[in-house]
Amino acid sequence: MFAPRTTPWPLVALFTAGYLAPYLLPTTVGRLERGLGLSATQAGAVGSALLLSSATAGFLLASRVERVGARTLARLGLLLAAVGYGGAALTTAVPAVVAGAVIGGFGSGTATTVAATRIAAERDPHRASALGLLSVSALAGVVYLTVPRLPGHGLTLAAIALTALAVWPLTSRLPAGTPGPRRTGSDDTARLPHRRSGMVLAGTMLLWSLAQNALWGVSGRIGVGQAHLSEPTVGVVFAVALGAGLLGVLGAGALGPRLGRALPIGGGTVLIAGCIALSASATGLGSFAAGEIAWNTIYPVVLSYLIGLAASLDPRGRWAVLVGSASSLGTAAGPLTGSVLSAQAGFPVMGVVLGTGLLLVALPMTAVALHTGGRPLLPGAVRRRGGHPAAVVAAATGTPTGAVPEVGAPEQPVVEIPLDGTPAPTRGTYDTAAATRAPGGH
Repeated sequence: MFAPRTTPWPLVALFTAGYLAPYLLPTTVGRLERGLGLSATQAGAVGSALLLSSATAGFLLASRVERVGARTLARLGLLLAAVGYGGAALTTAVPAVVAGAVIGGFGSGTATTVAATRIAAERDPHRASALGLLSVSALAGVVYLTVPRLPGHGLTLAAIALTALAVWPLTSRLPAGTPGPRRTGSDDTARLPHRRSGMVLAGTMLLWSLAQNALWGVSGRIGVGQAHLSEPTVGVVFAVALGAGLLGVLGAGALGPRLGRALPIGGGTVLIAGCIALSASATGLGSFAAGEIAWNTIYPVVLSYLIGLAASLDPRGRWAVLVGSASSLGTAAGPLTGSVLSAQAGFPVMGVVLGTGLLLVALPMTAVALHTGGRPLLPGAVRRRGGHPAAVVAAATGTPTGAVPEVGAPEQPVVEIPLDGTPAPTRGTYDTAAATRAPGGH
């Protein structure tokens, strides 16, 4: 018998607290613009500063989580998020709001870094990341349904701060330090595995996230300005879209590794490109809602597979954090990029540019997924170079899945055992083989 899978709820909660700020970006930027009298570009720059600070935390802390300890860093991140976002929500002075957003962004990035590192060490990182996306989508949907009906520039910032405080008690269930690496060689502790694949994935994730958040950062303006909808109506569309995203994440969690990673990542990115073009050219409720809902349904599905792919590159979680930080850089540049593109060329042209960029990055992302084990696999199977026969045996003989190495597990070294002291046979020691001797034989 094998122990049932346990749900890492502290990691899911920490993931939610770290990812909530990017999910609430459109309403955060819109509220800053209207509540503080900022221009669209200035409000987008504040959002970019917040997310850039989050990405900086990931780059600085990627290799320090094990040394400092998961519990300590998680609590530090949540404290910075609560203080930074809470302070920004309580003041109307623009410099203080910017400073609070930057401090809070660093806290969000710290929480995300710890969550990503720990999720990579889980037996099923895809399931843990899918649950995190499910949680943050549900919470963001609730915020989008309530915030547009209340006045004030800092309501979304206050919601992020309160979430950080609510997650704080769960950090007591985190270990004081992350588990050590599984040694498969003498230099695993010093060098990153799959360096080329990791660098390609990090670079493409930066551009992938930039395209997503360039549209997400101006989606509220598209709904109000181009589609001529009221702010509460746009909030309802966003809430429904995030609700559809919940269904997408549930579907991704149910599918798991059955389709591999290449098809969901490559095919999903192509579909997202079309959704972005549709949403950016919307001129009414129907087209705007269709584009946003379809986009938000597919986006978290692809993101969950990308997180799982990054986690599979290194069991210590370093690539998960570095790829996530590169994604945060793209997320940070997104609002400003969307504001500049839309101001210079209009929303429809912006959508075409972003969609074309996504089509270009879909190819290398799919190649990384294929190269690092993106083919459909049976449960418990390992990838090629010895994995396929094990999968066939497991399927044919009913071998428990725990007896076969899991996807991404390090290959076991083949050890040659010397047989010292065994005498070599000499000619004449053995006679010819026969059932009986011939009559009269000696």
